[in-house]
Amino acid sequence: MSKKWNLGVLGLGEGRSIISAAQRSELWTLGNICDLNEELCKERCQEFGFSKYTLSYEEMLQDKDIDVIGIYTPDQLHAKHIKMALEAGKHVICTKPLMVSLDEANELLEVQRRTGKAVFVGQSSRYFEPIKRQREDYDAGKHGELDSIETHYISDARWFLEKNWSHQAGFSWMYNFMIHAVDLAAWYLPDIEDVYGVGVTSENTKAYNLTVPDTMKFILKDKNGRSAAVNGIYALPTLGSAVEQSISCTLRGTKGISRSGYPKLKYYTNFQPIQKTAELHTYDEKHPYYFRFEQESHHAGEYQNYIEYFAQCMNNGATPKPDLTEGIHTLAIMEAMEESMKTGMVTKISEVLKRRNISL
Repeated sequence: MSKKWNLGVLGLGEGRSIISAAQRSELWTLGNICDLNEELCKERCQEFGFSKYTLSYEEMLQDKDIDVIGIYTPDQLHAKHIKMALEAGKHVICTKPLMVSLDEANELLEVQRRTGKAVFVGQSSRYFEPIKRQREDYDAGKHGELDSIETHYISDARWFLEKNWSHQAGFSWMYNFMIHAVDLAAWYLPDIEDVYGVGVTSENTKAYNLTVPDTMKFILKDKNGRSAAVNGIYALPTLGSAVEQSISCTLRGTKGISRSGYPKLKYYTNFQPIQKTAELHTYDEKHPYYFRFEQESHHAGEYQNYIEYFAQCMNNGATPKPDLTEGIHTLAIMEAMEESMKTGMVTKISEVLKRRNISL
């Protein structure tokens, strides 16, 4: 009989989606929710018919019935909150980004290895219907040998610049947005070694007295010579997702090509026998499953998919991916991307890890 997992949720803004997911699952029980904002706690309790909350993370960690902590706090707090959960004997599901730098990578690796608890990175884009279907086709060999990949995350997110926390030290379009496209590239090319990229800061971002690049283009090459083109644009007008998906992943192989994306539930394929016109697969009937509230701003169905996957892996003795090691490797790619933008040179992932004294 499958174990039913007890979940504690920390951070009730984005955590709203995983609360919804846990309550709809046969593999999960919602054990407690936690936020420093008591009004938000009360709001979530009323919204989901839940009667328990705490303002103390330490109190939630002391609950012996809770197996897993879902961490949805501000990015700069993730490392601290993951460590606290592991030390308390809890497994962890943490939203992306895993961390905002590699500074605490070795400490987290040590704690995770010592405690033996799972750390799963909630890279939600992997769990959106078209992107899931694309991966299934890839694993089934329909693309043949993978030759190259193109991924992007493009969004007119100038509203983000109006938030006070976007003006704090360390703000980065890369870690808040582009990590989705980077993760998809790394998912298919797990041995990325060489990184080269350019970035510019538009006048739209400079108007907020910020100098962080908002338009970035990268080439990532793995040890076998295969490449991924990864693009991110965040402070310029877009054509809209009906014309160009906000997130997109194109796989080009010897037997076929496919393109998936978000937020439209559309998936294009062209597999052997060779044709010159793509076949469109739509999953519009799943829109209510993925987008449960506030139109398309909270894509809770992806969270549903990944907590079900996490529970099934744990019940079968498998490691849910991306795990801590994979999450740290993605951050190493992103550190290399930042370095390449600054130097104008190719940066090697192995050199980043060596400099950081990180062994994966």
